[in-house]
Amino acid sequence: MATSAAITILGSTGTIGVNTLDVISRHPDRYKVFALTANTNVDKLFEQCCEYRPKYVVMVNDASAEQLLKRLHDAEVVDTEVLTGVSGLEQVASDTEVDYVMAAIVGAAGLLPTLAAAKSGKRVLLANKESLVMSGKLLMDAVSDNNATLLPIDSEHNAIWQCMPQTESTRKSALATQGVTKILLTASGGPFREIPVERLSQVTPEQACAHPNWKMGRKISVDSATMMNKGLEVIEACWLFHTNAENIQVIMHPQSIVHSMVAYSDGSVLAQMGNPDMRTPIAHALAWPDRVDAGVEPLDFFVVAHLSFEKPDFDRFPCLRLSYDAAQRGGTAAAVLNAANEVAVAKFLAGDIQFTDIAGVVSSVLENATIHEADSLEVVIQDDVWAREYAMKCIRDVHSK
Repeated sequence: MATSAAITILGSTGTIGVNTLDVISRHPDRYKVFALTANTNVDKLFEQCCEYRPKYVVMVNDASAEQLLKRLHDAEVVDTEVLTGVSGLEQVASDTEVDYVMAAIVGAAGLLPTLAAAKSGKRVLLANKESLVMSGKLLMDAVSDNNATLLPIDSEHNAIWQCMPQTESTRKSALATQGVTKILLTASGGPFREIPVERLSQVTPEQACAHPNWKMGRKISVDSATMMNKGLEVIEACWLFHTNAENIQVIMHPQSIVHSMVAYSDGSVLAQMGNPDMRTPIAHALAWPDRVDAGVEPLDFFVVAHLSFEKPDFDRFPCLRLSYDAAQRGGTAAAVLNAANEVAVAKFLAGDIQFTDIAGVVSSVLENATIHEADSLEVVIQDDVWAREYAMKCIRDVHSK
């Protein structure tokens, strides 16, 4: 590359953000940090600013921004400007100097800056699945209309992308025209794959966050335990690969070595494999169509020795079934699903509801929701707000019993 690509990392203190910085550090000739953002983690963001010296840094929380500004001043880091709020996130996602945007903010908070990056024609490295789940059509239209590039960072979607025909039409036409018959989306099953179903109501947040293969944040870890994470990935895959939920099959694969597969009409099944390390999909998306060192250990088949696959049980994982239902309903159903889940998971992590109440809350919200066409951001946000309020009502009802 003649010049280094300037990168904004939305959510730099989280797992994806930290791993992205690790990959970038291995290739200083190819990449440079333009902006870093965080919610309230002042300590981590301060360390990152001292090491990478971004032009901008954004903290969503005003008090945290003031704290960071003082610490940067005291450390004589004067070349980094501190911004705040959603407007700051949108600014660093759309700045004309930026080439790539890593969209790694967890939850609905990542929607607006991700849209801003797409509308500015950036290469968007999408780790925030909620942006597609909530407003798939709006984001895909923004990518298409503004000549942006959207590359998935989720290990499963990145694997599917690598197994797809690498042609321009892949993203613009039905899978059948590419000879693809089915997307096989793998899932580890999380920490509760084998626990008796009757014991699920008693599991703790600490147990739910103890994923056997991946190091993730607490919210995503709980989503993995309920398999809501996989359900959201089904919805995301529908948008990324121009298909519907009926063409996506979830397969339990506890070793997390096969990250996903694509089946073709001639009987071929292509799989992308590797050690469970998020630096692999991050490096792939950063360098695409090239390949660069990600710092990941090569896969040793003699150590792996055994790969197993199972059919998911909807009775054990009702959130997966609810996700398929939302995908089939279309419109704002996925946004409602996501909003209700975010509220329920937060309450579970706070110790206010049981693990099994998460699916119950989401189900009640979906049953009582009026689903609208997701043809504007205002409609999506309106239904998101309603779903959060109704989810809180459901949780109050749980407490009153």
